[in-house]
Amino acid sequence: MKTTLEMPDAIFRKAKAKAAEEGIPLRQFVTEAVQEKLNGTAPANKPWLKFAGGLRHLHKETVRINKVIEEEFGKVEPEDWQ
Repeated sequence: MKTTLEMPDAIFRKAKAKAAEEGIPLRQFVTEAVQEKLNGTAPANKPWLKFAGGLRHLHKETVRINKVIEEEFGKVEPEDWQ
């Protein structure tokens, strides 16, 4: 089906550029975006969330390093800083 959409120029340019990056026609890009929105699978506008928890495996090491730092700072005398 053919239709006419009205959207802000800036959004149109971004959509056209993104479609070109992906190597697909704008109509396919828009169709997929609408389908994702209808399915409730559209990505949140928070791209950093896809990395959330990615460094979880380093938590124990971070705790260990922080403990060493705290212990070492406890050994430093204020007069040593001058």
